[in-house]
Amino acid sequence: MRVFSLARPLTSIAVVALLGAGLAGCKTFGSQDITGSLGSRPATQSDADLHRSVAALGERYRANPRNADAALRYGQALRANGQHAQAVAVLQQATIAIPNNKPLLAAYGRALAENGDFQAAFDTLNLAHTPENPDWRILSVQGAALDQLGRHDDARRYYASALKLAPGEPAVLSNWGLSYMLSKDLPKAEQMLRQAYGAGSNPDVRVRHNLALVVGLQGRFAEAEDIARRDLPPEEAAANVAYLKGMLARDQRGRTASAPVAPRG
Repeated sequence: MRVFSLARPLTSIAVVALLGAGLAGCKTFGSQDITGSLGSRPATQSDADLHRSVAALGERYRANPRNADAALRYGQALRANGQHAQAVAVLQQATIAIPNNKPLLAAYGRALAENGDFQAAFDTLNLAHTPENPDWRILSVQGAALDQLGRHDDARRYYASALKLAPGEPAVLSNWGLSYMLSKDLPKAEQMLRQAYGAGSNPDVRVRHNLALVVGLQGRFAEAEDIARRDLPPEEAAANVAYLKGMLARDQRGRTASAPVAPRG
């Protein structure tokens, strides 16, 4: 999991935007993963249950590594448990042993994205669906990978294609909003994230967290705290906003200190 470092300028906050990172431990203002597109643990699954599931699925996979379902489920469990490098290794071997299996290729591409290998993720996901049978989830993850590669215009074309298949899908709208955040267009980021937030009857908490982050980055701290309080205790929401204020203040001081000094005389 990537963590935002205060040693970096504010514009580098984009590093965390699409990969489920926290801002140095800040629970609310960490842009979440590709809002459902990559997959995560079920909301009702405890750590202990997840560990047991990983162990059981690992035994099943090792008993028959050429079983596509066993490999897929084990890889998904490893991803949900945060074991991204292990998930990549398992799913890579599975795609070699069972070539041209599109669900395996899709899972492998997502695992590569979560592990930070964005170009390989994009290329792998190209093989996971076809123009005749596109998958909006894969298109959305490909867009997120392109955003991390700095190809924002290309990424947004993928999001637009995904929305043609799944109109109003909050996961895609959220990714598109984060794309604008990555390119430092915060008003457009907020507009898109508000669309994502209003698109479903039961908004994803990760979409709301991303919205709170973008609102806070524009200096509207009271509003950001109000959004955060819908999921967090008041004192924790306030602490997160205080953290964000401090981060912005340090960034501003850093930019001022590095500004060139006009010559005298």
